[in-house]
Amino acid sequence: MRVRVGCEFQFESQHPVTTVMLVATRADGAHRTIYESRWVEPALPIRDFRDAFANSCWRLEFPKGSSTVRYDAVVDVDDEPDPSHPDALLVPPADLPDQVLGYTLPSRYVESDQVANLAWELFGDTPPTWQRVQAVCDWVHRNVTYDPTAVVQHGSARGLLERRAGVCRDFALLVTAFCRALNIPARYTFGYLPDIAVDAPDTPMDFHAWTEVYIADRWYTFDARHNMPRVGRVVVGFGRDAADVAMTTSYGALNLLKMTVWAEEVATSKEEPRPAFAPLEPTKPVHMTQAQLLGGGVR
Repeated sequence: MRVRVGCEFQFESQHPVTTVMLVATRADGAHRTIYESRWVEPALPIRDFRDAFANSCWRLEFPKGSSTVRYDAVVDVDDEPDPSHPDALLVPPADLPDQVLGYTLPSRYVESDQVANLAWELFGDTPPTWQRVQAVCDWVHRNVTYDPTAVVQHGSARGLLERRAGVCRDFALLVTAFCRALNIPARYTFGYLPDIAVDAPDTPMDFHAWTEVYIADRWYTFDARHNMPRVGRVVVGFGRDAADVAMTTSYGALNLLKMTVWAEEVATSKEEPRPAFAPLEPTKPVHMTQAQLLGGGVR
């Protein structure tokens, strides 16, 4: 299956601002990139680098005034939904690979140590398999209300337990926290998720956040926001929590005027290996706040 993903940001600043952006697809993701491009106005040099998690980052120096950044990509993805293996066994801490151990620890927005008692009370009697993680997702999906207006800057997993309303970012943080409290490695992941084989919501397309959990020697996708296997995920980045994968990290005051995101299936044929790259417009006006840039969007 082939999908087109991308985004456009419009910024304004009263002075030059050094900024790191994370919006391009991961080079080692399950998808295969067929085509990608980026465009900046005014024309600026972009320095590519990989962060500590091997996410593909850009470093720019936005000038005083208005700036626009656009990223566009066509990728091939698996046409099957997220895999599920109910009988897959959890890996005991003693057997976890060294590079995975860090994903069992608390982090800035994932206070797994503070939710440990509740996690074991709720899920300690579930089978030590895939089903334990699914039980976590089921609980979060039932007990947290999705509300696109409930964006809390610097919101954390612990805070969501009190608010009980949030966006995809919050769902992912809480699942990650519960899993780590149960000694299950979990990482916060975000990217593009097209509306394939599902009814599109009333909100405009946005980035999406979910959790990847280490079970039976590999990472699996869990998405408590939707709580069902989905088709077409394209990973942009992952880390310990949302702080590691902010879409923009600005070293100064950078005002976001507008953000547009697209993710959709595109037709393929031998005669037309690529779709036409006409600009995409959101279905309704979009104005995102600075809080919504803290990794994962709101959808």
